[in-house]
Amino acid sequence: MKRTGVYKEPGSSWIEIKESTYLFHAGDMSKCSQRNEILSLLRELEGRMKERGHVGVTTGLVFVDIEEEAKEEIVSLHSEKLALAFGLLNTPKGITIRIMKNLRMCRDCHEAFKLISDIVEREFIVRDVNRFHHFKNGSCTCGDFW
Repeated sequence: MKRTGVYKEPGSSWIEIKESTYLFHAGDMSKCSQRNEILSLLRELEGRMKERGHVGVTTGLVFVDIEEEAKEEIVSLHSEKLALAFGLLNTPKGITIRIMKNLRMCRDCHEAFKLISDIVEREFIVRDVNRFHHFKNGSCTCGDFW
């Protein structure tokens, strides 16, 4: 692939808050001033999702030969999850969070967003490369077909 110049575009998501745009890349929080707060919130939400029976979906999402725990870590830092945590930390309760994404939303993130919308009682709209997803009260308008 390198020899022919073919590459996969890295996953990125962005969110606009108060007329400023914040860009997140999958797994990269090196330039984020709220890194610790975002990671802490994501861990808390993951715990609350597991209490509700959520089991992360990593099979088929991570194509490297590593331990399952490491795969879970990679998926937990997808760009839309980073943008969501940033939005939850920086917008008032009750405000709909809108996220744009350059790639298709993965199944694990889709399931997580449904649960998180119910846990935090917020609405999220995610525009991925295929469609709009409107998460509210634990469900999505796409009907889990994307």
